[in-house]
Amino acid sequence: MDKIQHRALTVSLIVIAVFAVLFLRLIYLQVFEYKELGSISAANSLRRIWIQPPRGRMIDRNGSIVVDNQPLYTVKVIPSEFTDSLKKSTLASLLHITDEKLTERINKGFKYNRFAPVAVGRDIEPKEMMRLSENLWKLPGVMIDVENKRQYPLDLHASHLFGYLNFISKDQLEEMSEKGYTPDDKTGSKGLEKTYEDLLRGEKGARFELVNSIGRFAGKFENGTRDRPFVNGTDLHLTLDAGLQQLAEELLKKTEKSGAVVAIDPNDGGILAMTSQPDYDLNILNGTTDGKKWTEIVQDPAKPLFNRAIQASYPPGSVYKLLLAIAALEENVITPEKKIFCTGVFRLGRGRFRCHGGQGHGPVNLERSIVESCNTYYYSLIFDLGFEQWTRYGRMFGFGKTTGIDLSGERSSPLPSTEYYDKRYGKGKWTKGYLVSLAIGQGELNTTPLQLAAFTATIANKGTWHQPHVVKGYQSYDSDTFVPLDFKKNKLPISEKTFERVRQAMFGVVERGTGRLAGVENVKVAGKTGTAQNPHGKDHAWFVAFAPLEKPTIAVAVLVENAGYGGSISAPIAGKLINYYVNGPDTTATDTLSVSTAVTDSSKTEPATE
Repeated sequence: MDKIQHRALTVSLIVIAVFAVLFLRLIYLQVFEYKELGSISAANSLRRIWIQPPRGRMIDRNGSIVVDNQPLYTVKVIPSEFTDSLKKSTLASLLHITDEKLTERINKGFKYNRFAPVAVGRDIEPKEMMRLSENLWKLPGVMIDVENKRQYPLDLHASHLFGYLNFISKDQLEEMSEKGYTPDDKTGSKGLEKTYEDLLRGEKGARFELVNSIGRFAGKFENGTRDRPFVNGTDLHLTLDAGLQQLAEELLKKTEKSGAVVAIDPNDGGILAMTSQPDYDLNILNGTTDGKKWTEIVQDPAKPLFNRAIQASYPPGSVYKLLLAIAALEENVITPEKKIFCTGVFRLGRGRFRCHGGQGHGPVNLERSIVESCNTYYYSLIFDLGFEQWTRYGRMFGFGKTTGIDLSGERSSPLPSTEYYDKRYGKGKWTKGYLVSLAIGQGELNTTPLQLAAFTATIANKGTWHQPHVVKGYQSYDSDTFVPLDFKKNKLPISEKTFERVRQAMFGVVERGTGRLAGVENVKVAGKTGTAQNPHGKDHAWFVAFAPLEKPTIAVAVLVENAGYGGSISAPIAGKLINYYVNGPDTTATDTLSVSTAVTDSSKTEPATE
């Protein structure tokens, strides 16, 4: 027992001695060396500052920079170092915001890291930035960063193509924080900015600074040897022709109607121009969003944020007769010479379907049916071909699904089929009468302007369907190596002879038929008009075309909503675009009719319906 007590006493004395030594050491440090240690602590506070890299630029097919960067001045606050209410009032005054708004922005940083800088003011004007710089000495914890915002050409919108940046959302941050994103970062929200975010964003750099106890800069950490430089974003090289894009926007705006234009290279599927009207000015969303103007865009009944080129579906009208003609030729249902007599009315049971207001065309062969857009010819032809084959060829050309273009938000409509009708109406509850409308591109059939542009490009190149795309490749700032991107292509099991028959008929449409106003001097243009019935108002006007006929370099689809007839307003737009691209910009103003003239002069030549 004595031994146990002795051991316990020994252990207790040892513990007491240890604590006594620690206590005396603490008193010594607090009382005798607090000044020296305090200065060491102040001098060795470490601050990490992220350095945003410039985003990659976008460069058109001719080498013109269409999306660049420019300086953006941002005021940041370190929440843990900026708690004094007087300093908050001073900063709020300099930023022209309320104390409450400033507090709200600062508190945002506490949710993630109160020692990390949080942005409280973006896109500061240079004059305001200078005033703020003069007062930084009395605002510890406040800093000014130079970041980047986008710079766009003055005469080009391309808003649906380029897209814009937006602050990263809470949900996005949870998913993307491992990639180095922080709460104040922006990320691509629409268009190419979103699709190619990983390439465009680059890599952040980091600067480490020593600061004293009141947040003042006290020198570089280890002479800057631990700093990490940023890596610039990667440049995107586009298939876009900026001049053609600008012209497409101008021509469509002149109609004062909503619509879309898609121009595509039939040799590889590259988008040469794509516009949806109305569009919007990307500068409204650049840097600091103009709240009032953004509200106007969102509430605009014309829906300028809606990309009609890839998101809106319309009946293709008579343009889709081309597909029926290709299928019937390839399946040997008809020969080019076979004639169908058009009396102006097609009868199916008790149903009567008129051809252009009941005016008959007489004996019509394949070429004339396309040149004059005879409905009766196709009313009869779809029954000779069969519904299943009509659907099969539609799928072959990519209808009924999206094209896979490198833009977000693309939509498509179902392609009618036996299964589709059975599911929608029930087996045995739909009749052959439904096929009459499908024969002329009406009924439940809907397509996007992009789909029809890709379809036209496939006819132009005699049978190779290319996946539409806007970016052809990318190149890093610090490298001369260009990396091309691969996109799908599909050689269709259709003979070139079949395509040549249809191509020649499309040439006749522009030379002497319903699409004469798309004509371009010294260029053989092939096209097809279409009128899409609209139950809510005036019909929509379609025109598709490609040129030159011998070796096509451009295919175009033009859709103008509530404009009536395709040859009246859409064909002249296509003609101007083709003239610009084939002959050069210097000929555009004189070699083709203006849109307004075309509407007036063509009203006598276009049939009442197509």
